[in-house]
Amino acid sequence: MPSRKLDPEKLRAALDAQLVALDEPPYDGPAAALPAALVAAVLAAYDRGLTPERDAARQAVRHLLDRLATAAPGRTVEVRVPPYAAVQAIPGPRHTRGTPPNVVETDGRTWIELAVGRLTWEEAVAKGAVSASGSRADLSAHLPLGD
Repeated sequence: MPSRKLDPEKLRAALDAQLVALDEPPYDGPAAALPAALVAAVLAAYDRGLTPERDAARQAVRHLLDRLATAAPGRTVEVRVPPYAAVQAIPGPRHTRGTPPNVVETDGRTWIELAVGRLTWEEAVAKGAVSASGSRADLSAHLPLGD
């Protein structure tokens, strides 16, 4: 599944809104670093005990899900982060109808922390922050996402 192309203008708008909410100046770095800066800003909001701006969290989650789908292409596992996005990834048998046999579901904060390595798969599962069903629904070999 090819990754969706994230709109740089939407990324910048979401990032700048998050930075304003954090009382920080607008982003002035290179366009190529927008996604990483957005993820960092969303994590900064969580670290300060704030709820991130909705669009910032959505864009950060989508970016990291797309990175998973690019790094581990396939259609064996559906990774869901409601209400933001879902992707199919991981090589193996393809699912075609109904509910996929391998499903991972988590919240936005947990997904971001898993993707950047702040939280391990084992820690997230142990504390009940991830629901994983199916024999191939263990993402530990694919997390954290590389650069």
